[in-house]
Amino acid sequence: MEQVSNDAPKLALVTGASRGLGAALAEGLAARGYHVLAVARTVGGLEELDDRIRAKGGEATLAPMDVTEPAAMQQLADAVLKRWGGIDLWAHTAIHAAPLSPAPHISGKDWSKSMLLNVEVTRGLIVLLEPLLRAKSGTAIFFDDPQGGQKFFGAYGASKAAQIALARSWQAETVNTGPRILIDSPAPMPTAVRARFHPGEDRAALTPCADEAARILGLV
Repeated sequence: MEQVSNDAPKLALVTGASRGLGAALAEGLAARGYHVLAVARTVGGLEELDDRIRAKGGEATLAPMDVTEPAAMQQLADAVLKRWGGIDLWAHTAIHAAPLSPAPHISGKDWSKSMLLNVEVTRGLIVLLEPLLRAKSGTAIFFDDPQGGQKFFGAYGASKAAQIALARSWQAETVNTGPRILIDSPAPMPTAVRARFHPGEDRAALTPCADEAARILGLV
């Protein structure tokens, strides 16, 4: 196995890193000296993120992967163990935002995709990444959304609530053993997900993703 240098930078894994809050967190972490492992399906978005990080003197490794593929995530975890020995920070921003719909009209396809990406993927990643986080006394960050429970948010809200319930249980279980689990509720930001839910909203009145990323990283 490849030896891990004691002088190596801290490793930050960002799932859902190609845009929005995930991209802003990746840029902020790179600016703070972390080597960023950026995971997303959108190759173009990852390449643009890499350009921005490197333009500011940071370092990133791009992982254009689908987090819903267990074999791909196992491959990722194995590669992290071999190259870095563990993870210092994991920020989980990958999300499926199902179309707004009255509860009786939620399609089975949208419901299944929401539960897969927002709940099952989170469970699978926790299983794979906990040993890597424990190896470096690392921190995992999850993001709550108060829109759950509002009208028409059934699929998104139910799956997001389940995700956060899982994260809170993990948080309670690891108080004395680690890893450290943080759960934050970001301010409304001008993201693509927000635009789907609130078309026509005045985006200038929303908090820039970079500002929220800086606040969140201040918690770490």
